[in-house]
Amino acid sequence: MSKTEILQELPRLSREERSEIVAKARELDGDEWIDPAVTEDEKRILDAELEEFGRNPDAGSTWTEVEARIRQGQRQ
Repeated sequence: MSKTEILQELPRLSREERSEIVAKARELDGDEWIDPAVTEDEKRILDAELEEFGRNPDAGSTWTEVEARIRQGQRQ
């Protein structure tokens, strides 16, 4: 099966089947598997945020708090 055929078949697969494919790609590429849509600048930002979180894990908001603020803003 060619790459073109594989890409054409992907939309026909279930979410579970596509998840299996992603898992296999990660297995084949090891820990270096990264979504190619993530730019180097975005990786640096994510690394900096992760480092900041490691220094002060309680500084942020929980998802519940964030969601409540979003929903509150929608009502105004």
